[in-house]
Amino acid sequence: MRPLTEEESKQLFKKLDKYIGGNTRFLVDRKDDEWVFRLHKKKVWYMRLTVEKHAGNVANDNLMGAGVCFGRFTHAGHFRLGITCLDFLAQYAQNKFWVKPNQEQAFLYGNNVTRAGLGRITENTVKHQGVVVFNMADVPLGFGVTARSTQECRKLETSQVVLFHEADIGEYVRKEDRLV
Repeated sequence: MRPLTEEESKQLFKKLDKYIGGNTRFLVDRKDDEWVFRLHKKKVWYMRLTVEKHAGNVANDNLMGAGVCFGRFTHAGHFRLGITCLDFLAQYAQNKFWVKPNQEQAFLYGNNVTRAGLGRITENTVKHQGVVVFNMADVPLGFGVTARSTQECRKLETSQVVLFHEADIGEYVRKEDRLV
């Protein structure tokens, strides 16, 4: 387990900025304790510094992970957020998207959301903006990227896609062997 390099940190914070914007500072500058991002086997982990010190006592081959897995670096070197960081994204999200109950299950199976499934969306959300997806009871379901801006969504037909799926809590069942 090691600290992220300058390039890895740039990629991580660029991706986080897409979803939580300036609220990224709340992940780094916390009042309760010192929290850090660490890389272990191409996965980025977010943990308290004390947990990282304890994890240092375990051999790298024996350590599966420590803290919350925020995502991983692909073989091409790109960073992908994982569903395991949803609690932090939902807490600090600037743009939110609410799905109607009739499209909730489709989203949880990994499908994009059409205009018919749009319950609400944060005002002034731009096209291709990262959003956290909630059901109508404000339970976070996942995250994605808007296919249209808020203004365009009002004028669309019901069959048009308004949200591209990126990750959802259904992955805990579908990909449980690959999450950690």
